[in-house]
Amino acid sequence: MNSLKSSIVVVAVAALFQAGGANAQTAPAGPKLAVQAITQVTSNMPQYTAVDVPLLRDGMAKATNGRVEVTLAAWPERNVNGPEVLRLVRSGQVDIAAAPLTTVSGDVPMLDGVDLAGMNPEIAQARKVADAMLPVANKELEKLGIKLVATYPFSGQMLFCRKPIATLADLKGLKVRTNGPSSADLVKALGGQPVSLAFGEVYTALERGTVDCGITGSGSGNSVKWPEVTTHLFTMPLSWSTAGYFVNLAWWNKLDPAIRAEFEKTFAAVQNAQWALGLESTSDGVACNVGRAEGCKLATLVKKPMVEVIPQANAAAIVKKDLSESVLPGWVKRCGDRCGVVYNEVIAPITGVTYTAGK
Repeated sequence: MNSLKSSIVVVAVAALFQAGGANAQTAPAGPKLAVQAITQVTSNMPQYTAVDVPLLRDGMAKATNGRVEVTLAAWPERNVNGPEVLRLVRSGQVDIAAAPLTTVSGDVPMLDGVDLAGMNPEIAQARKVADAMLPVANKELEKLGIKLVATYPFSGQMLFCRKPIATLADLKGLKVRTNGPSSADLVKALGGQPVSLAFGEVYTALERGTVDCGITGSGSGNSVKWPEVTTHLFTMPLSWSTAGYFVNLAWWNKLDPAIRAEFEKTFAAVQNAQWALGLESTSDGVACNVGRAEGCKLATLVKKPMVEVIPQANAAAIVKKDLSESVLPGWVKRCGDRCGVVYNEVIAPITGVTYTAGK
């Protein structure tokens, strides 16, 4: 996939200016700083090649006149699967790491509440929730010696299926690889059978038929070639796999203030670029997967187009009902009663869906 295409580069450069010119001023002279960062699931996705590489790795070197050298790697290069990301940051084995919040929510269940399956039908709402929850998340993370410094989405999380589906009701009885506990609750509510699998194992499972469907981003699924082993794409975003960049708090607090200020500017730029990319890559991923060449600029146009399944008019209402009756109660059960209180105080005013205890 040729992900360094002009539109994403424009997004990245624009984000730098939105952040106040992250690379316009250089930090004062001083000792060199070697930084270890592990970010994306694969190194061929635009989140890595078009944002992390030019803004975080190269941008910090430029902004600090070479003082900061970020050694950047994708998960597979460091044999990282995802759930252990917070532990790597907490222990100081890495200074910076990124992961979807749901992937690391086993350690901090509050994080899963930022992007519950079925909660954010639009990416603009997903960002509002992420922004509102940032201080809450950091109160939890600080207990572990970790700080969340930026959030970002992937492309809209959609159903890729190897069996024909026309409506959500067709998931009944199907084995669906889910990307977190809340999506498992949603699939269960829809009559499907949730299956937990590492992202890298899903292609083979779909190919062999050990799972019938998988949930991932329209662009992410394209980058790992799911259209080769699936036939139908249900184009309703069930979530955004909202993710975060985490830093070791002790390391962060000890940074030279001028260097920390450059990191803050850079992460603001990275955040803006990634949210813009999430919006663009959602429609682009769909176009590439279903064979619409005119709309396919970032991902790879597939040779055998998938069937585009457009959600029926009642799909949103079905998902909203399942969010209220199954997904929200499931999360509060995992997270504790305080999470229900936090949801109603911070998130419900944005989503319009209130958590009611006892459902």
